Amino acid sequence: MSGDGRTDLTELWRRRWPGCPPVGYKLRDPYRDVRVRFHSLPESKRYPEDESEYTVVLECYNTVLDELFAGADVYVITPLWTTEADVPSVGPGTGYWQSLLVEDDPDPEFRTYCHLFATRRPWQRGCIDSLLRGTADDEVAGILITDTRVQRIHHPYDGGADVFLATSGERDQLRDRHAGWLSSHPSGL
Repeated sequence: MSGDGRTDLTELWRRRWPGCPPVGYKLRDPYRDVRVRFHSLPESKRYPEDESEYTVVLECYNTVLDELFAGADVYVITPLWTTEADVPSVGPGTGYWQSLLVEDDPDPEFRTYCHLFATRRPWQRGCIDSLLRGTADDEVAGILITDTRVQRIHHPYDGGADVFLATSGERDQLRDRHAGWLSSHPSGL
C-alpha cells in the first residue's frame, strides 16, 4: 500500500469508527448497535473437524461476504501480532498500513503490538478462503474485510464472524436473513 493509500485508509477509519483502532475485538462493545455475530457451525460448534464442516464454515463466511461486497473492491486487513514495536520484514508487496500498541504493559516484555497490512482487491467468492480456513483453525486471528469506504466490516474468528454494518437497520436485515446462524446466548456472543 502506498503512502497516500495508508493516509486515506487511516482517515476513513477515523471518520467512520472514531476512537476505536482497527482491531476486531475492540469494535465489539462500542459498536454493538450495528454489530451482528454469526456462528458458522450448528449448535455454535467452534472448530470444524472434517472437510464437510470446512465446507459449511466457508459457505457461511462467503455468503455474508458476498452480500456485503459482491461486485466491489475490498480491503483485506491482516494483523501480525508481536512484542516488538519495529515493523517486521515480511517481504515486498505486503501492503503495510500501520502499527498499534494494543496492550501497553509497564514491562516491555509484555507489550503487544499489532502491525496491520492492508491489500485492496476486487471481492470474489472464495478469494480469501485460505485466510478464512486459517481463521477457522485459529491459526490466523484478527482479519478485517471492509469496503473501500470502510462502512461495513466482516471480522471472522474461529467459530463465526462479527459483522459491523452502516446502520442498525441494515444490521437487523442481515441478522434476520441469517437467523439460523445466530447464537442462542442472550448477549448474542
